[in-house]
Amino acid sequence: MSQFYDDLETRSAEQRDADLAVSLPRQIARAKALAGYAEALGDVDPAAIKTLADLATLPVLRKSELSKAQGANAPFGGFADLTRPGIVHVFQSPGPIYEPGGQAGDWWRSGRAMFAAGIGADDIVQNCFSYHLTPAGMMFESGARAVGAKVLPAGTGQTELQARAAHDIGVTAYAGTPDYLKIILDKADEMGLKLNITKAHVGGGALFPSLRQEYADRGVQCLQGYGTADLGIIAYESSAMEGMIIDEGVLVEIVTPGTGNPVAPGEVGEVVVTTLNPDYPLIRFATGDLSAMMEGTSPCGRTNMRIKGWMGRADQTAKIKGMFVRPEQVADLVAKHAEIAKARVIVDRDGEMDAMTVQIEATDGDTEAYARSISETLKLRGKIEIVAPGSLPKDGIVIDDQRSYD
Repeated sequence: MSQFYDDLETRSAEQRDADLAVSLPRQIARAKALAGYAEALGDVDPAAIKTLADLATLPVLRKSELSKAQGANAPFGGFADLTRPGIVHVFQSPGPIYEPGGQAGDWWRSGRAMFAAGIGADDIVQNCFSYHLTPAGMMFESGARAVGAKVLPAGTGQTELQARAAHDIGVTAYAGTPDYLKIILDKADEMGLKLNITKAHVGGGALFPSLRQEYADRGVQCLQGYGTADLGIIAYESSAMEGMIIDEGVLVEIVTPGTGNPVAPGEVGEVVVTTLNPDYPLIRFATGDLSAMMEGTSPCGRTNMRIKGWMGRADQTAKIKGMFVRPEQVADLVAKHAEIAKARVIVDRDGEMDAMTVQIEATDGDTEAYARSISETLKLRGKIEIVAPGSLPKDGIVIDDQRSYD
């Protein structure tokens, strides 16, 4: 088995610059031809955008703008052409935001990240990302196929059946959120089942050091990737585990949050991504995530730039159990019940699992009704605390993420 997925991973800086001078103008031209970019790129000469410095002169596209455009021009707001043969799926993510998906090749490029995690043709991957509405399940199935692995399309839930299937089938690798693997392993121990999982590629949430160590103690090498439903894989860990290597199919900038201005190398800022996917040419798409560029290249031999990994959100949005919870969703929750004056979501850890508490300011309240509304609005279950009106802090914080990422 080769050490690298392909020759793109070990290009020299000079070769990268030369390749970018060809691929970037081509992608800008594709975007400019779409209705969604008519205003933002109307006066731009694609041939003049050849470097990351040139790219930084273009406006940033924010998810709120994309959502608004989708409302006026369904399903993709004019940022993708549904008639392209490469687009075969339409997905929905919380927001709601709609994303295209394709089945030709490794459309989301997750194979490169899975290869770096050691997953290959000899593996059976238990894919515990959701196959329902969101693209995550398909994203990692296509990656597993790209590296020649077989897939158990497990999705989420039904932990006892998951543990039984992992045992019976002889699953060797896991793909899913960081903490769900522990649930499967613990359930297997409880059932007296020996599992053969030795590799894991995780995403959709932070991989805390203590959890990674627990997996290592159980004989599982757990590496993480970073991606979004809109962009696919953005960066991934290799066995060197020194930062996250930028995927070869995207360009990454770190900018001052709320602007499009690149920060100095090493400074923390918002991750802005340009994808080279011809079906969905997102240009300078702001993720809302925080990270920082690292100096040098990875000891594993891959030469692309690296980021330090996910370092929180530029806004109050939090990812809980692999699902984004946004301030506007909390506002929707409050609007559902006339007696609620204010609500605050607190995110913490319960052992190695994400835990969510929803504090609700109300004189009296129906806890069961609130639980239903929380499930419908936030798409998650959590502990409910009813507190006296006026008791929540007046600090503007709607989502209080108390998790430590050290």
